Amino acid sequence: MHQRVRERLPHPPVLVETAERVRREAAELLEAARSTPFNDVFEYAGKNYLRVLPAVNQQPSRPDHGSVHVFIKEVGSTARRINQTLVEDDAPWAWAVIETLRHTGVRVEELTELTHLALVSYKLPDQLPDKGEVVPLLQIVPSKSNEERLLLVSPELASVLATIIKRLRDANGGKIPLVSRYDSHERVTGPQLPHLFQRRPYWQSAVMSEAAVKRLLDRILERTGLRDAAGEPLRYTPHDFRRMFATEAVTGGLPVHIAARILGHKTLTTTQAYLAVFQDDLIRTYRGFLDRRRAARPQEEYREPTAQEWRDFQQHFELRKVSLGTCGRPYGTPCKHEHACIRCPVLQLDPQQRPRLIEIIRNLRERITEAHANGWLGEVEGLQVSLNAAMAKLTSLNRTSTDGRPRLVDLGMPLFTAPPAHQSDPTP
Repeated sequence: MHQRVRERLPHPPVLVETAERVRREAAELLEAARSTPFNDVFEYAGKNYLRVLPAVNQQPSRPDHGSVHVFIKEVGSTARRINQTLVEDDAPWAWAVIETLRHTGVRVEELTELTHLALVSYKLPDQLPDKGEVVPLLQIVPSKSNEERLLLVSPELASVLATIIKRLRDANGGKIPLVSRYDSHERVTGPQLPHLFQRRPYWQSAVMSEAAVKRLLDRILERTGLRDAAGEPLRYTPHDFRRMFATEAVTGGLPVHIAARILGHKTLTTTQAYLAVFQDDLIRTYRGFLDRRRAARPQEEYREPTAQEWRDFQQHFELRKVSLGTCGRPYGTPCKHEHACIRCPVLQLDPQQRPRLIEIIRNLRERITEAHANGWLGEVEGLQVSLNAAMAKLTSLNRTSTDGRPRLVDLGMPLFTAPPAHQSDPTP
């Protein structure tokens, strides 16, 4: 999930720019079509379009051509006609969805629940430097966590909300219609409220569904032409904006506990899981921590390491090579086996040294036979310990492939086959 956020975080400016361009072009194309008589050709952005009158509106009883929708068709194209009125209505809402998600980090359910009543003002207390200043706040109604919270409205977000409110008022005689919202999770219909994200797709206004929000987002993404690392079209979900909002806020200096309050999380652990830490941010933050810590201590306590100290430091990360593989003993510690590596449990065998290990086992057996013949009982005991350790390492090595991955072990499970027909008992 963090990699998903890292991949998408650089692209919201492109997404917003595309949404604004689509919104502007859709409005200009609709205005050009409205000023053109039916069945006449007009030009926009180097393309010729034909304003079409649908057959249902060509009836004599409808001289005003009843439909308020404007239909166009690209000249020379065999594609179906375009309802430019609906296209122009989609574009501003897609832009508003992207901008609101980007500046608030709200959940998609909370987005559709926003109402005109959610915009409230707050007067700063007298003890603050900006005493008496009135700041706008956005009230988020309880959703997933059932906890109400308030968000500070930034100038960019205020512009988006003002555009939404003006569009709704212009289309409804200066008022925002009261609409009931159906909650698909609770399976209940709420009271009539002045919802901000409402549209009139047919004959009455309705609050956008979560599927409609995702559909608007997908249409803008298709126009951006963005691709992921695999070359596939880049996809965003509304929740991606929430994770990007959290990452940008915390990396920009906002304390994690404040980000948790803004996002509506009950625990900091949930917020921390949202944060995608970039490698450069990690290095920059840690270097800043070291610089602040160094500045707080006397300068004479710090000096450049000598060549020998630096060499000793680098050797801590080096692995010692032995005849059969690599020794995993910590740097600077003595070998308690007196370099009898065949007995050492930290020896990491090299699979390529298997013939050498078999040769050592053969030699140990020959030395044990010689010790028995000469009566060297103390030598026999020591050689037997080494032989047992070598046999154990050979068994472990046989279970590992040459590339270091474990081999499949045949457990020798028996096969159960049906007895011959003449040996089976007859069925009564």
